[in-house]
Amino acid sequence: MQNEKLDIMQTIKDGVQYGLKNFVPLLLMVILYVVTVWIPWLNVGTTIGLYKAVIGIGRGQTIDPVSIFAKENFTNVGKFFLLMGLLTMGISAAACFMLVPAIVMGIAWSFAIYFLIDKKVSPLKALGLSYDSTYGNKWRIFFLAIICGLATGIVCGLLGAIPKVGGILAFIATLLIAAILVAVEGVMYDFFSKKADAILAEKPCEAPAAEPAPEA
Repeated sequence: MQNEKLDIMQTIKDGVQYGLKNFVPLLLMVILYVVTVWIPWLNVGTTIGLYKAVIGIGRGQTIDPVSIFAKENFTNVGKFFLLMGLLTMGISAAACFMLVPAIVMGIAWSFAIYFLIDKKVSPLKALGLSYDSTYGNKWRIFFLAIICGLATGIVCGLLGAIPKVGGILAFIATLLIAAILVAVEGVMYDFFSKKADAILAEKPCEAPAAEPAPEA
């Protein structure tokens, strides 16, 4: 499993299927997110909820729009901020060596947040899992992103050129494609999640920190 390569065409096929399946729930979830994003602290939990939704979509599940308000979304807030800080510093450091290293590291660590949330590991472990599981597949991830970007531009450009109704059609297509792209990312994570499971089986994850004893 660890040497298996990401199937680009199958990933796109599954992404289209799962994205269209979750188009309405995902649209409702994004609307709820936008409406409440101005509320401090709640917006952190809803952001984590969006990442959880991507994981569910990639596994073929139908998401619940209100799940972004679930209480368990707030259990990883500290680790979430720490990981975001590590990602920002790491990619910024890589950018000092010109653009290519930053792009490579950005791809290598692109699933770290999902691993943090899904596998409940430490920020450093999440970075390591993302780096190790994407090993040998970074070019495939990059080309998949290029393909999706070109397809989006071509479809929206052609529809937008239609007289009178082009703008409306392009807008609808943009929403549908956005849902598909979210699903594609989820499908990719599901693939690398299975590779990470094999890695964890060989190198067991660190045990969760024990809860502090109550004060006397």
